Amino acid sequence: MSTQTMGVGTAAEHRPGSERGTGGKWLWLTVAASMFAAAWGGNEFTPLLVMYRLDHGYSPVMVDFFLFTYVVGIVPALLLGGPLSDRLGRRPIMLPAPIIAIAGSTLLAFGADSAAALILGRILCGIALGIGMAVGGSWVKELSTQPWDSTASEGAGARRAAMSLTAGFALGAGAAGILAQWAPMPSVLAYVLHIAITVLAAVALWRAPETRPAQAKSDRRRLIDDLKIPSAGHRRFLYVVVPLAPWVFGAASVAYAVIPALMTGHSGDAPVAFSALLCMVALTCGFAIQSLGRKIDTDRSARGAVVALVFLVVGMAGAALVASTLTVAIAIVAAAILGCGYGMALVSGLLEIQRIAGPDDLAGLTAVFYSITYIGFAVPALLAMLSESIPALTYTATLLFGAAVALACLVLILFKSRSHLPRVSE
Repeated sequence: MSTQTMGVGTAAEHRPGSERGTGGKWLWLTVAASMFAAAWGGNEFTPLLVMYRLDHGYSPVMVDFFLFTYVVGIVPALLLGGPLSDRLGRRPIMLPAPIIAIAGSTLLAFGADSAAALILGRILCGIALGIGMAVGGSWVKELSTQPWDSTASEGAGARRAAMSLTAGFALGAGAAGILAQWAPMPSVLAYVLHIAITVLAAVALWRAPETRPAQAKSDRRRLIDDLKIPSAGHRRFLYVVVPLAPWVFGAASVAYAVIPALMTGHSGDAPVAFSALLCMVALTCGFAIQSLGRKIDTDRSARGAVVALVFLVVGMAGAALVASTLTVAIAIVAAAILGCGYGMALVSGLLEIQRIAGPDDLAGLTAVFYSITYIGFAVPALLAMLSESIPALTYTATLLFGAAVALACLVLILFKSRSHLPRVSE
């Protein structure tokens, strides 16, 4: 290990051997806590979309635009954060993430009636989440292998990263919805809670050991060269991962943004809480299926991606049924199925990435994958704009079209399921 400064002591003080002697197999949790907090901050806004529309007068298109704007922060943070952490080390890139998340939640807490404040707050939360996903995900993966954790099974890093994110997404949404529905200061308190959680996570992060020391200046390439991700051209990535990736958050956004909006007038006297319930249902199902990901996924085919897309085809068809019936029970079932699709798509995509990527571009390829997944967050705004501009184009019709697109992706991945396997072709 390098002898560079590491925030609390030197790298020499964080030797892998010494960490294993003092509970090193849990070191991944010091990073996963910040991933959890960043995901909490990224998704606490989602169940509040109903509140911003009903209590603050924003239009459906505008609130869905608020949801999407944090992608403006996520994508650059993903694409730059991963390669920079390969170049400079995980710690210096990841440590600012909690501070950025706190700044974002502060703006959101005090900017409920300002579209500009909400947009900027969402972008900052997106930057924190992007860093957490690309850098934190790679860091957790490395802390889940020898010499840091000799007990972890193959693929443990991908599952731990995916489950940390999903737990944060779910609990952040659930807590925000409950507080906004029944607690005082509905547009403030949820963000204050997130700030407190992020402070605690930041303290834990300072104890995380560096797993990828900074490259010596003499060994560094041009930054533009570091931003190139050779494995993004791998045929397995193009034919299996790319068709799957947009459905990760495409499914999630339909479950906890589109369906709650459709059900606003049909969910009793607690529409914000019902929105939070759908978030919790979707993400709890996603979390549960991720724990089975290792058993479902295989390195001999795209079985994990196929299972994910089967859920997604059924879930999108279920969402179309919700749009036509506006039934609470069907809404909950559709959210659960979409959540299973989200969870399986995320973990199987990450496992494919870890098999495809080389040691020098794992963080970079992870960043590319996550960047593609966030295309899915454009779905609610797109559907809202279509329904407003073309009244004849109903949510039922557009969601059925989504199910057909998911089916086309499923067919493609089935056709390429055993093609271009990294251990066979390269």
